Amino acid sequence: MEEPTAVAEVSEKTALRLHEHLERIYGPEVATEVHPRFMKLMAEAADRCARRPRRDRVVDESDVLLITYGDHVQSSRRRPLESLREFIEKYLAGIVSGVHLLPHYPSSSDDGFAVADYNAVDSTLGTWRDVVRLGDAFDLMLDAVVNHTSASNRWFTGWARGEPAFDDFYISLDPEAETDEVVRPRATPLLTPVETVRGLEWVWTTFSPDQVDLNYANPEVLLAISEVLFTYVENGAQALRLDAVAFLWKRLGTGCIHLPETHEIIRLWRTMLDEVVPGTLIVTETNVPHTENVTYFGSGDDEAHLVYQFPLAPLTLSAFHLADTSTLTDWLSGLPQPSPHNAFLNFLGGHDGIGLRPAEGLLTPGEITHLCDLVRAHGGGVSYRAKPDGSMTPYELNTVFFDALNPIDLEEPDEVRIARFIAAHGILLALAGVPLLYINALLGSNNWTQGVHETGRLRSINRRKFDEEALECELGDVTSLRRRVLDGLGRLVRVRRAEPAFHPAGTQRVLLAPQSVLALERLSPDRSRRVIALTNVSGRPRRVQVEGPGPDVALVDLLGSRKVRTDRDALLDITLAPYGVSWLAAEGLQPSV
Repeated sequence: MEEPTAVAEVSEKTALRLHEHLERIYGPEVATEVHPRFMKLMAEAADRCARRPRRDRVVDESDVLLITYGDHVQSSRRRPLESLREFIEKYLAGIVSGVHLLPHYPSSSDDGFAVADYNAVDSTLGTWRDVVRLGDAFDLMLDAVVNHTSASNRWFTGWARGEPAFDDFYISLDPEAETDEVVRPRATPLLTPVETVRGLEWVWTTFSPDQVDLNYANPEVLLAISEVLFTYVENGAQALRLDAVAFLWKRLGTGCIHLPETHEIIRLWRTMLDEVVPGTLIVTETNVPHTENVTYFGSGDDEAHLVYQFPLAPLTLSAFHLADTSTLTDWLSGLPQPSPHNAFLNFLGGHDGIGLRPAEGLLTPGEITHLCDLVRAHGGGVSYRAKPDGSMTPYELNTVFFDALNPIDLEEPDEVRIARFIAAHGILLALAGVPLLYINALLGSNNWTQGVHETGRLRSINRRKFDEEALECELGDVTSLRRRVLDGLGRLVRVRRAEPAFHPAGTQRVLLAPQSVLALERLSPDRSRRVIALTNVSGRPRRVQVEGPGPDVALVDLLGSRKVRTDRDALLDITLAPYGVSWLAAEGLQPSV
């Protein structure tokens, strides 16, 4: 029988830092009162998580994550989480290094994002053992839905019944309260009426009537959610995605987004996780304009390790439709490089649609309207949010990226559509950061309009689930669209994962090129490897002359057998096929001094 281990001790430095976080959030009196309980939570969590593997790095070029729901691959023979793991091991080995598992908890709505029980696994998906096994096989990122719970969550029903343990866990307001300044991500009402033992109360619901915002002004809430985060790490999470974290703290008279207390809470979680399970990555999900988004890097080593690159998807989509990379190039040219401790998460598609708010100020209103029209023409939809003046503005394109890329009323062979889709991901994979690949993108899915009709929700359009046997049949046919997309993307990903020049901390420089071509120079952190990444966003051949690594330097295309050489002026002259992608590596370069 195993001897019980002693309770771990928290370092004095961490204890002091933790108290400082609490004091900035709640003031000195409350901080002193609750500090011992946070310390106890950390010590107990350290014991429970002692055997979990630690990451010895932040990220490198080999990191590529799959985004998937737990039931995306369904079988009559075994539980969905088990089917998913076996599918990834069989078909995606060498393509993805990790998995972003979307909410797998019991939930009442929003495909998992209205969590009914933080500490359980939806029994229709599997058990915690299945989650742990997935984390043993791949780097695992779990969703921490920290802003709100389901209205059916035990915490909320306890609050409504007046149970003392849940006093002030949620926010109720006078329905006449002045809330016009509150930033709204959706068009649903901010306040929702609920019957309680105290009578009718109006609770704060940022996202939907079934998603009730937690009240972090009560330190008991922060303590409870902190315990949830450690539970996820104990069960295999190497990264925690803090969903909708920008809305965490509320203060009337403000936009109730990005408030200082929100950033301080993230810093507190970073301090706690760094002490208990060093190497656990914090990811902030903040679907907002880029300048607001990057504030969650903090000072580089005290808030998020990773933030999403939200403008990339709408800007890439626009570039292909206009056959013009100018806006994308301008944006990339102005991006500051994160610290070596941080990186961007780059993605073109996910479980949500294509966010438009991050494109505000980058794309013109006319260009955004054009994208909305294109998406509708392909059977997709557009979601709207309410602005402070009460008007409505497009918030999200509800579509799969594959269909959104295609022109309207133009019959094209699959070869062209696949080449265009692969080219868009050529941009994604060449950029500095960690690529995320949604399972429906890897499998070349079209808009699932039937799903929208079945659920009544626009977001269902890119949440198609797969029958395992039917999917394996399709992938067994080398001529099927799904197999051709997977093979094409897999080829690019495998090359990217083996190339040090694509390290997230490596240098990225935009090169001057024709407007229909995106040209990037990527340089490994030790400057020993250099790649010129070229992508033609047009359907016509394009001759490209760009700055090379030096005069008379030989380069080889990592994606093919083509070899080219720069001229005496260090210019590289190459012709790209329609939607062509070339990653040209200069061999034999020595590290710079």
